[in-house]
Amino acid sequence: MKLEHLPNEFEAARPVLQTIEAAGYEAYFVGGSVRDTILGKAIHDVDIATSAYPNEIKGLFKRTVDTGIDHGTVMILDHGTGYETTTFRSESTYTDFRRPDQVTFVRSLQEDLKRRDFTINALAMREDGEVIDLFDGLTDLENHHIRAVGDPQERFHEDALRMMRAVRFASQLDFDIIPETEAAITDHAQLLAKIAVERTQVELQKMFTGKAPQRGLAVFMRTGLWQYCPDFAAHENDLQALSTQLQRGTSSDTATWTLLATKFGLTATAITPFLKHWKAANQMITAVQTASRLAQTLLTTAPNAWQLYQCGADLTPVANEVASILGAPDRATELTQQLQALPIQHKKELAATGKDLMQAGVQPGPQLGALLGDLEYQVVTGQLPNEQAALVAYATA
Repeated sequence: MKLEHLPNEFEAARPVLQTIEAAGYEAYFVGGSVRDTILGKAIHDVDIATSAYPNEIKGLFKRTVDTGIDHGTVMILDHGTGYETTTFRSESTYTDFRRPDQVTFVRSLQEDLKRRDFTINALAMREDGEVIDLFDGLTDLENHHIRAVGDPQERFHEDALRMMRAVRFASQLDFDIIPETEAAITDHAQLLAKIAVERTQVELQKMFTGKAPQRGLAVFMRTGLWQYCPDFAAHENDLQALSTQLQRGTSSDTATWTLLATKFGLTATAITPFLKHWKAANQMITAVQTASRLAQTLLTTAPNAWQLYQCGADLTPVANEVASILGAPDRATELTQQLQALPIQHKKELAATGKDLMQAGVQPGPQLGALLGDLEYQVVTGQLPNEQAALVAYATA
């Protein structure tokens, strides 16, 4: 197979491959960018594999960075763009179920490709667009199949994160995982517990935001992977329900965690340890607490002005998205209109400040903060106009 029209990202990188080949080495585009180009999808990162060893690559280009030289990876800097270029390699045993104990540089493309996870990711492409397919990945792309390269039992024992990558690709590409590969995931699901939760988190988020999350979720549940994710053990029924309720991918990682927190019925207090176990940032925790509170309201009733104000313009769409996934009516237009109609959008817009109140005789201290909070509530709920005189009069009455 030869691609006649290459994306601009490949065209820009062709001189890099040509330079390597002119020196007598092999060089190919590899990985997800080749797969996505064949599928007609946009590409982002361009990765290169080569028979040249790292020091040989460094001798061919003026500007390089040793981004992962122990594993054969050198970043070539060309006209402001960086290209990760990795030497063909074979790998030894994986004692930690994630990284090889030893990497050996080789000159064989086949040796390099056979260590990759899935056939659809084991494609290589010459700089002129000719696709090299040594493991029938093109057929699997055509049939929408996810199949491990070689023995799936070995692939998942080598790198347990590949199991989460499989369910992620099922969701993102809307592909089926073939039975033999799925069976191997079931056999090795417990190894997911040995993977750093940050890495599992990335794959889980991508699964939920994919175009067909129900595909990935169904395998995630059937194979038992869910049992080895932080705090999922008590929520089997909730996760099973989501595999049918979630007909489209979530719009963001915030929406994903808000959906899980809301479906699991977590309180704001319970959300903190839940997301801490998933190594979420504090900003994410606060956002999920805020959005899930409104989502829970939307599941039963329309929110009042104060509830909308507390959630804010950025997170209200997230709350509405989650509630509609879980069966509530979609109130997007109505909520937008209500938000726009609020007297203020943020407490900074309050017409009276703490300084104004102190000048009017209010003593500094905790009571000042409480009074400002009361003024904010009175304005948002329409009980006071957002006018300095009226607010000061109310505060000093």
